[in-house]
Amino acid sequence: MFTRKKKDNAPENRPVPRHIAVIMDGNGRWAKKRGLPRKAGHKVGAETFRTIAAYCKDIGVQYFTVYAFSTENWKRPQDEVDALMNLFRSYLKEAAETMFERGVAVRVLGDLTVLPEDIRAQIAEVDEIADRLGPDAATASLCINYGGRDEIKNAVRAIAEQVKNGELAPEDITEDTITANLYTAHMPDPDLIIRPSGEIRTSNFLLWQSAYSEYYFTDVLWPDFKTTDLDAAIDNFNNRNRRFGGV
Repeated sequence: MFTRKKKDNAPENRPVPRHIAVIMDGNGRWAKKRGLPRKAGHKVGAETFRTIAAYCKDIGVQYFTVYAFSTENWKRPQDEVDALMNLFRSYLKEAAETMFERGVAVRVLGDLTVLPEDIRAQIAEVDEIADRLGPDAATASLCINYGGRDEIKNAVRAIAEQVKNGELAPEDITEDTITANLYTAHMPDPDLIIRPSGEIRTSNFLLWQSAYSEYYFTDVLWPDFKTTDLDAAIDNFNNRNRRFGGV
């Protein structure tokens, strides 16, 4: 936990979570309510990500992670998948450069091997931009082609390969071994996970990492999510008693 910095109307001297994660939900419903195509909601949702990521940095949140595209999202209509891929093409590097100026390192997490080659090349450029800020920079991560079960499966495969190669003894496998082989190995587990849009489920997001995370659900659709909504989530979080299995 950190002490909150003063930013606009945000309360000061209040602790904030070190790591906040968000299941970005409600883009399609936001667009439908306005008679717009779903891709319009995704575009506004991308701008919301940038706004909230910058605000997180300003108030002292070290890690901000969002669920942008799941391993299951490939099942959506092809025109929507294509629109999302085009959004990544037009947005990723530009967002990384903009956030760099704010001192925020943008990262992309997930199984990137199946993404189109040009998007993978852009992600490599995003990594290079983030690397210039150093390992201690505030980080905003986009989970793309990410699934919690898939992540654990890939971690188990990596560990099995280490055992096969004689690099690791089975009896030496610990929880830390698994954590070290996840996409999120470089960051702490999320303290607070927020899901907008009124849905109450985890949707295969950060399954291993969320063992002791606090969840906050709100009816606000992601494109309408404001910094004041984040403040409300943090206030709620600060009123909880995190026991981590104790009493």
